[in-house]
Amino acid sequence: MDKTLTLRNTTFDELVVGASARIERVCTTDDMVLFARASGNLNPLNLPSHDVHDSRAAFAPSLWVGSLVSAVLGNLLPGAGTLYLTQNFRFGERVHPGDKLAVEVRCVEKREKPVAVFDVRVVKDNGALACEGVAEVACPLTTILSRREELPAIILDQHEHFECLIQAAEHLPPLSTAVVWPDDHNSLMGAVLSAERGLILPVLIGPAAKIRTAAQEGGADISSYRIVEAADCHEACMVAVEMTRRGETRAIMKGDVHSEDLLAEVVKKDGGLRTNRRITHVFAMDAPTLDRLLFISDAAVNISPDLAAKVDIVQNAIDLARACGVETPRVGVLSAVETVNPSIPSTLDAAILSKMAERGQIKGGVVDGPLAMDNAVDATAARTKGISSLVAGRADILIAPNLEAGNMLAKELTFVAHAEAAGLVIGARAPIMLTSRADNDRSRLGSAALALLYHHWREGQRETQCDKALAAE
Repeated sequence: MDKTLTLRNTTFDELVVGASARIERVCTTDDMVLFARASGNLNPLNLPSHDVHDSRAAFAPSLWVGSLVSAVLGNLLPGAGTLYLTQNFRFGERVHPGDKLAVEVRCVEKREKPVAVFDVRVVKDNGALACEGVAEVACPLTTILSRREELPAIILDQHEHFECLIQAAEHLPPLSTAVVWPDDHNSLMGAVLSAERGLILPVLIGPAAKIRTAAQEGGADISSYRIVEAADCHEACMVAVEMTRRGETRAIMKGDVHSEDLLAEVVKKDGGLRTNRRITHVFAMDAPTLDRLLFISDAAVNISPDLAAKVDIVQNAIDLARACGVETPRVGVLSAVETVNPSIPSTLDAAILSKMAERGQIKGGVVDGPLAMDNAVDATAARTKGISSLVAGRADILIAPNLEAGNMLAKELTFVAHAEAAGLVIGARAPIMLTSRADNDRSRLGSAALALLYHHWREGQRETQCDKALAAE
């Protein structure tokens, strides 16, 4: 057994009065959530909230602080084989996320074998006493050698990146949005919720009677929203696109209609919303294990894009990431392998896209490829394979070789890795939110925030270009 990984307990016969042990521990918000999950104590004073800007507003449950004592008694002194009998604690200053704690135990009495009594103190890094008291335990009678076991990782289903996006978007003027056929609870309430957070000004297009019924069932007041009557879904899509063409609305949100029906109106050569840029879809994924948003494209619009289409797919994704505050997005162009292989066309496209970005034909980000999924997002995998680049291991954007791969990747992250997804179609004259009836509230809000941030960023880019043009004249 590796001595560096081995713990040896102290038996009752070996224990001496005055013996002590100590550990240090930093309180985190994850600790508080896990304790709530294990204990069932949902006291809001002990739970961090996504809506609270200062996580220190919440404080750790006192019993969580007291439970740290068991880590010293069970691991160090007396160690393995120790059984708790009684404890008497008094709690002092509250412990907040970020506080560093010193947990100390000292043997003060040995009673009839195998009972021993320990004084207990938990002290904050500012010297304040968080907990003190007495613990009575049954000490182990035989020597036990144990390994320092690494506990399995726990992924908490917390998504803070979307909330940051929403809060950033709330400071901007709301986006006038054509909501297409919101005749059911989910599609209507997504628009209502986005409006309540100040992200959109909804114009509801569809059957007015059904829309009002859905609002009544959901307890929503839509009396201040404009409703434009439409006979069917096809007409609603046409009206939404036409209103956006005329500038009456600045974005479109899909309601209870098929995505292909809405996009068919958007991409029409006459009367659509086409630009000189390919229309593409970008997912923003909020995964619990990542410290950043992960953008994935294209997983919903371009089925089997050629190189020219991929140029726009990459550029659109970069633009959206920049709109969300990523200064210089790192783009990983995915394939099955990380080396160029003429037998795998996607590796050739990836290498060309990388070179095009290097030459300034794709702007605003750093592009590298081909990269496999593992070495695109995991630094250890990239190092293991000897890949050295500005992107490998820390990509902000993943470009899939085709729609099938992108769609499977996004859904695997959603249903296996418990990521939340918000999506946006860009490259048209206005951002288009392809929300799904299965989307939850945070996904809908995330999509609305993406649309507003992207619109605001694009307007800023236009103003900058106009200023440059005027200066050149």
